[in-house]
Amino acid sequence: MIFTPEKYSIADERMKPFIDSREIWDYIDNATSSKERIREIIAKSLSKCRLNLGEVACLLNADSPELIEEIKQGAKTLKSTVYGNRIVLFAPLYIGNKCLNDCTYCGFRSSNADAVRKTLSDQEIVKEIESLEDEGQKRLILVFGEHAEYNPEFIAHTVKIAYSVKKGNGEIRRVNINAAPLDVEGYQIVKASGIGTYQVFQETYHPEAYQTYHLRGRKADYGYRLTALDRAQEGGIDDVGIGVLFGLYDWRYEVLALVRHVNHLEACYHVGPHTISFPRVKDSSGMNLQTPYFVSDEDFTRLIAILRLAVPYTGMILTAREPARLRDEIIQFGVSQIDGGTKIELGSYSEKDHSEKDLNRGQFHINDDRSLNEIIDELLDQEMIPSFCTACYRLGRTGEHFMEFSVPGFIKRYCTPNAILTLAEYLVDYAPENTAHKGWKAINRNIGKMEDEKTKASILEKIERIKAGQRDLYT
Repeated sequence: MIFTPEKYSIADERMKPFIDSREIWDYIDNATSSKERIREIIAKSLSKCRLNLGEVACLLNADSPELIEEIKQGAKTLKSTVYGNRIVLFAPLYIGNKCLNDCTYCGFRSSNADAVRKTLSDQEIVKEIESLEDEGQKRLILVFGEHAEYNPEFIAHTVKIAYSVKKGNGEIRRVNINAAPLDVEGYQIVKASGIGTYQVFQETYHPEAYQTYHLRGRKADYGYRLTALDRAQEGGIDDVGIGVLFGLYDWRYEVLALVRHVNHLEACYHVGPHTISFPRVKDSSGMNLQTPYFVSDEDFTRLIAILRLAVPYTGMILTAREPARLRDEIIQFGVSQIDGGTKIELGSYSEKDHSEKDLNRGQFHINDDRSLNEIIDELLDQEMIPSFCTACYRLGRTGEHFMEFSVPGFIKRYCTPNAILTLAEYLVDYAPENTAHKGWKAINRNIGKMEDEKTKASILEKIERIKAGQRDLYT
């Protein structure tokens, strides 16, 4: 059954799909990629200007090793210019895997008889969050299947629980959501609980391909999902996250369609997505998927670099679906957020041992099983600043206000100091001795590079207050 917008709310009737697959392919088919043209486009991006669809198509068609390397180096420079050397850390927390959809690539699919269906109780959510806080986590994304139980009131309830849990110096300061599309009123309910970003991934922007993967359930309606974040904006959620599950269709088309989605949000709401995610198709319990579109590591790295150049201001999320080796490489070319210490089986943060049956609670298989501290330790070895910062969200730098800071590149002025302060908290509260030694060296090195003496003095003063027991200090 195909679900039409009229079934959900009056507001949805105004929502019309905005992706024209012929337009996307026309750009790709007609783009030229001379060396001079590619260098012009990279230079435009490095001036912190958004690229148009034609320019992105040129980057997609640049396939010589020399030009691909120039694109990657341009993305690396741009990331450093806009975001500095900080990497934001978070953890996913799966709340429930009941699902009415039947998506061929997903372990939650309704036809997967091997899946162990579960929804965490309030007490189990508290236990999970306490375990995450014991590791030092400050930022969560709550993940839900699409089911009648997971209505806006339930989502808002779980968000309030997450914010209420305090253990020692541990607390959750930002809760993002990855859940089913809602109507405008539903988003308003979730917004009132104090969420950060609401993510809805289109999975594939190609309408015909979309229908082949989504067999039943609400998610089978391409248009309703495509306009999900329009309704979020109308419901007052101005921080939204978009994404593609790469491997369902030609990756070049998906990249350009992602940028088309960015254009749509900017044109209609004067604010682009807060984040872009790019998971790749991986094995999952009960997977039933045959596709010629699996994306190689080389093309995956390349498309991330192109997205970084295409949308300079947007946060880019790389998940633990990818192996540690590849994640360590790709963060150089544009990624600004990664998850750490990730476990995706329901209840797995507080439960230390799992049976084979328990593993079938997962949506897919992860390939980076490093602990949060192991990731922090390795980020420090790469001269990155691990960050748990939530200041922008709590100071109202969201939506259009975030764009005012991030589009010109000014966000780096806030990100680096706040990253340092949240790292200092982690070093005092959670880090083993070796990591703490590396971390303080990194903090001192980065403070020493700062030119603004007033900023340096402020950070140093706040660090002393952190050492004395204060927490949650930011600029």
